[in-house]
Amino acid sequence: MKKCYRCGAEKPYTEFYKHKAMADGHIGKCKYCTKIDVRKNRADKVEYYRQYDVKRYQSDPSVRKRINASSRRWREKNPDKYNAHNAVSNAIRDGRLSKEPCEVCGAKYVHGHHDDYSKPLEVRWLCPIHHREHHDQQA
Repeated sequence: MKKCYRCGAEKPYTEFYKHKAMADGHIGKCKYCTKIDVRKNRADKVEYYRQYDVKRYQSDPSVRKRINASSRRWREKNPDKYNAHNAVSNAIRDGRLSKEPCEVCGAKYVHGHHDDYSKPLEVRWLCPIHHREHHDQQA
């Protein structure tokens, strides 16, 4: 058992990411807290990470190959979602739909959230943080 320095919860070692440089071989905060911090960091520095991801994708063929394969598998498993996302993207491009600020906090960088994929152009605009929170509440 190990205590997370961020949330203070006592958890088994399987709930901590491995890290060779640490004395016990695991980082000091649990996986849950680590994921929260990573999401917050990426949300706070959206433009930096967008450029970083593009550069990484363009410079490393193995990353590009892995991402393309993963995307293809997702599209095959989720055709309704893929078609709805495409419809929104095309509607934005054609001017039939425009992005609005996050309906919760008013942030300008938003995702289009579908409550019903059979109605592809009915979207709610949520920033990445509130979009994740919405999905976490649904689970």
